[in-house]
Amino acid sequence: MSALDDTDRRILRVLQADGRITNAELAQRCNLSPAACFDRVRRLRERGVITGYAALVDPTKVDRGLLIFVEVLLDRTTADVFESFAAAVRLAPEILECHMVAGGFDYLIKARVRDMDAYRAFLGDILVRMPGVRETRTYAVLEEVKHAIALPV
Repeated sequence: MSALDDTDRRILRVLQADGRITNAELAQRCNLSPAACFDRVRRLRERGVITGYAALVDPTKVDRGLLIFVEVLLDRTTADVFESFAAAVRLAPEILECHMVAGGFDYLIKARVRDMDAYRAFLGDILVRMPGVRETRTYAVLEEVKHAIALPV
């Protein structure tokens, strides 16, 4: 894959800030013709640089106001346990992100729930029953200091 040039990066910055921008406006803001801009965006999608578009939803407006991070330690670190755990995580809608990490635990989970009661139910009914889970440590977010979705390009 060829490297991104300055124009590609400019397109990505604008699209990350406003994914609903028209091609004409994007072209104007990136100093391109509409046809050239359309072609570049199409190539960025085809190369997998742009992976999709989404609406950003205020979590408090959809009863998901509590942000939780959870460290998960598995009882065994074998391929079958990793696969089973990952499959279970993919089925839990409360889990927004799950990352296998190096260090003192195996996975870091980011979840959103309504409140602490909902988290307690999620923890007891879903998370600790996932395959291989030996131990969890929960961190409830008191304040989001920075929440960015745009990558620096």
